[in-house]
Amino acid sequence: MLAVQNVTRTFNKGKAGFRNVTFSMKEGEIIGILGTSGCGKSTLLRVLSGLDDQYSGKFTLSKTDSDHKVGMMFQEPRLMPWLSVNDNIGFGVKTAKQKELAKELLDLVGLNGFENHYPKDLSGGMAQRTAIARSLITEPDVLLLDEPFSALDAFTKMQLQDLLLSIWKKRQTTMVLVTHDIDEALYLCDRVFILRGQPGEIYAEIKIEQKKPRSRGDVTLAEKKAEILNLLDLNNDIKEKVQ
Repeated sequence: MLAVQNVTRTFNKGKAGFRNVTFSMKEGEIIGILGTSGCGKSTLLRVLSGLDDQYSGKFTLSKTDSDHKVGMMFQEPRLMPWLSVNDNIGFGVKTAKQKELAKELLDLVGLNGFENHYPKDLSGGMAQRTAIARSLITEPDVLLLDEPFSALDAFTKMQLQDLLLSIWKKRQTTMVLVTHDIDEALYLCDRVFILRGQPGEIYAEIKIEQKKPRSRGDVTLAEKKAEILNLLDLNNDIKEKVQ
C-alpha cells in the first residue's frame, strides 16, 4: 500500500529531522513509528501527509488511480469551536454518500446523541472520537496518526485504542501510528520501527505475531517491551538514574 524509499528531511543544519527512512507496508497493516523525543517521528508524518514537501527520496501509494487519499490525525483534536460535532466530522464534504458516511462514523465512534454538541461541551476523549471520525470521512487509503492519545488519561487512552482497533476490524484501514508509548505500539501494531538519533534513522524493526485484539498482559508482549527498552537504551538510563 505504501512504499517509502530513502526519504530524508532535516533542518537546523542537519541536526534535526530524520534521514534515509525506508519501509513498505501492505494494505490493512498497522505500522508503528516509535522513538524518543526529537528523532523526527512527527516530521516523517508531515512528509507522508503532504504537509511538508522539503524532503529528498520518494514515497508512493500503490493505488493505480491518481486520487490518493491520506488522512491525518494530530495530537490535539483541532476541532473548530463554532461547529457542532456533526459539522466538524462532515466539514468540507459535498456528496450525499459522504454525508451518509458522517452519520455512520458518528455511530462508529460512539457519539450518537452528541451530534449537536459543540467542542466546549466535550470531554477530551469525546473530542478525540470526533477527530477520529473526521479523519475517516474521506475514506483515506492510509491514515496517519500522530500520538493521537498522548494527552488523555490512561483509561480513556485504552478505550480509544480499542475503538481504533474496532474501526480497523470493520474498515481494514491502513495506518501509520507515531507514538512514545511502547505498550500502545505493541497493542495496536503489526510491526514497529524504532527510530534513534538526531536526525532519526530506523534502528530496528519489531514484528508482533499475535493476532489482534491482544491481551494487554500478554507475556510475549512484555518480552517485546523489554527488547524495545534495550534497543532504545532506556533500561540503562533508568539504572543510571537510580544509582
